[in-house]
Amino acid sequence: SGVAWNESQHCRLLVPERLQLCRRHLEVMPSIVRAARRTQALCQQSFADMRWNCSSIQRAPSFGPELLTGTREAAFVHALAAAAVAQGIARSCASGELPLCSCGPGPAEPPAPGSRWGGCGDNLSHGLQLGAAFTDGSARAGTGSTPGLRAVNRHNGAVGRAVLRDSLDTRCKCHGVSGSCSVKTCWKGLPELAEIASDLKSRYLAALKVTHRLVGPRKQLIPKEGDARPVTEMDLVYLINSPDYCTPNPQLGSLGTQDRPCNRSSVGSDSCDLLCCGRGYNTYTEEVTERCHCRYRWCCSVVCRRCRRSLQRHVCK
Repeated sequence: SGVAWNESQHCRLLVPERLQLCRRHLEVMPSIVRAARRTQALCQQSFADMRWNCSSIQRAPSFGPELLTGTREAAFVHALAAAAVAQGIARSCASGELPLCSCGPGPAEPPAPGSRWGGCGDNLSHGLQLGAAFTDGSARAGTGSTPGLRAVNRHNGAVGRAVLRDSLDTRCKCHGVSGSCSVKTCWKGLPELAEIASDLKSRYLAALKVTHRLVGPRKQLIPKEGDARPVTEMDLVYLINSPDYCTPNPQLGSLGTQDRPCNRSSVGSDSCDLLCCGRGYNTYTEEVTERCHCRYRWCCSVVCRRCRRSLQRHVCK
């Protein structure tokens, strides 16, 4: 992402449905590359304590079956990627990195008493528009996937952008003598992507299984179970059940949980019982050296001793 994109050198590496977009928007590509890397890192952080820990995202764009077949995991990744790209473009506009856009438009509503609109807000509208073109390109083109899978991917990408859109809030900076904050300059800004990922993780856990079928004149995504609530624009959706990810199965995209570290005292998803799928775990003792008995020395340093202690590590069988 630190290099200027070249039409022939870089764009030709992309799938055909994004090639023309890349050539028309070369200046945006570094922002999109950064968004892709942030998506990879945050997905792995979000699922670090679960059986599926998103390690397969490192193989992008050669995804495994669990990210190509309409699973819950694919729903999360599509939504997070869509939000990341839109946020990256919105912030690049505001920072002056992109020549064809700038700060977001000023809010229509009047400012709060004692404050004024100013600063340079994130250009959310431009980020949403251009981000949708990039992240939904393959879903519209439809190479190598079914209409149902394309519809699910489009829906989940839209959920990611909707969560980002709803997260836009007011940021302010105080002005005044000795920090009195007699006047505040405010603008609209987006949160860090980790906050969006946390929101999408909750929606992943509550995702709806759907089917793609005719309802009236056109096909729609409707709940697979007849008594489930209707699908809303804020629901992540999936087509097929995920494997349990307990044992390796390349056909299903499961890497298994053997040799994964677990927490023996936890009752959550990182517990040895859940993470090891009932197979049990091995316990190892490890000696670590760390700073200890630190004290402040006048003036002006902190002096510490080096202590050794034993730690127990637990690893799934």
